[in-house]
Amino acid sequence: MAFVADFARQHPDRVAVVMNGDGAKITYSELDARSVRIANSLAQAGLGFGSAVGVLLENAIHTYEVMWACQRSGIRYTPLNTRLTVEEIAYILNDCGAEIFITSPKFAGVASEVARLTPNVRRRFCISGSIEGHEDLDTIASAMSDTPEYEELEGHPMMYSSGTTGKPKGVKRGHTRAPAGSAAPIAVFMTTPMAYDEETVYLNPAPLYHAAPMGWSMAVHRYGGTVVCMDHFNEVDALELIEKHGVTHAQFVPTMFVRMLKLPASERARFDLSSLRAVVHAAAPCPVDVKRQMIEWWGNIIYEYCAATEGHGITWIGPEEWLAHPGSVGKPLLGEIHICADDLSELPRGEVGVIWFGGVPVQLEYHNDPTKTAESTHPQGWLTVWDMGWVDEDGYLYLTDRKSHMIISGGVNIYPQESEDLLIAHPLVADAAVIGVPDEEMGEQVKGVVILADPSQASSEVERELIDYLKTRLASYKCPKSIDFVTELPRQENGKLIKRALRDRYWSAKGSRII
Repeated sequence: MAFVADFARQHPDRVAVVMNGDGAKITYSELDARSVRIANSLAQAGLGFGSAVGVLLENAIHTYEVMWACQRSGIRYTPLNTRLTVEEIAYILNDCGAEIFITSPKFAGVASEVARLTPNVRRRFCISGSIEGHEDLDTIASAMSDTPEYEELEGHPMMYSSGTTGKPKGVKRGHTRAPAGSAAPIAVFMTTPMAYDEETVYLNPAPLYHAAPMGWSMAVHRYGGTVVCMDHFNEVDALELIEKHGVTHAQFVPTMFVRMLKLPASERARFDLSSLRAVVHAAAPCPVDVKRQMIEWWGNIIYEYCAATEGHGITWIGPEEWLAHPGSVGKPLLGEIHICADDLSELPRGEVGVIWFGGVPVQLEYHNDPTKTAESTHPQGWLTVWDMGWVDEDGYLYLTDRKSHMIISGGVNIYPQESEDLLIAHPLVADAAVIGVPDEEMGEQVKGVVILADPSQASSEVERELIDYLKTRLASYKCPKSIDFVTELPRQENGKLIKRALRDRYWSAKGSRII
């Protein structure tokens, strides 16, 4: 497989990354040289194969430089969620054993506080500016050679689980001494379904500290394409960038689809999106009505996959398949699916249970957590992240929810995704979540938490309208008994709802939590 260095030689002036906003660009020759100098800087700091680096950076060109420096020098690097608190960042740096911490002036205040809580970090670097107590990585790198003075081996991103269900854990996968430029699993995965090539122009609208935006962007560079990177998502900006740069490929999350669909029809119609060849979505379940509207708008170019940071399996579904199996996340592209009951026995098709993947050449390990590693490994060697779902007679997988999101009301299991999907499709609703809240009689009661498109409309009448709307479409026991109107939901930038944080608002006064 080709590599950044190969395209630097073959097409030195080709743009590797272009940012929205100021339109800053970096060519392949510049990305290659810059990442080598940073890698040489890290090697001089004593890092080598398997050394740990923590990275707290915004979506910017220098972030690609740092990631490629780590990726081409065998380093185990952990991108940090920029929305975490000081304590959460410090926890991850300490847990992953980071020897080096790299950040930018954007996080100066946080970085200074983090320094107090991470005594085992040997050196701290700032790129594209200065922070007190941090070395200037630009100055150090500029003095380095642009010829590799380190062992050229594939690096290993150690991502931390999202923490939607508890404290985040580092996901460790096999880190072998593969030569730099070896085929990366995600790059191989994208070859056939997405048809990446040198003509690819990929729009990245999501934060690079998440596994998919980072992995897919870097995979584009293994094929010699161009990444159009947004510093933050805005629905109008995304459409403008597709037209302006002739974007051929893009990845979104369902909340981004919803925001684009909420635009007036006249606004959506003014953009030329004909350059798009393939669009993929993942990270969170997409309501059927939302996806159907997107296919009607953009055509049969919308694909979907279901995967996790753990890399234990992947499903894939194309637009024609999805139209025949609406709501499915596809068939296995990597691995085989097993649906199991709580006693780990395998269930027949059509029954809901925990989704386990087998037949995947991945040794899953949660860093510093052998208990969680063991709990996530089936006696048959299958792996799970505790998502719930079922498989139809044609072998297509359907998600119901994460097991930890299940509501148990009066002994009945309720999966809130059904009512969430319906709520978010309602024209009055901008975003929605459904959770279980304390109920003295039933244990848990179903509660809706909604952001209205027009917050001024919040009223008991609208609450009743939404509940009645759900009851005409779902069994009444699945529907919220009440709805709270809010102005913000605790979502990560990749679209995942942090239900733990939302539930805490309702359960904090209870002495126990039966969820």
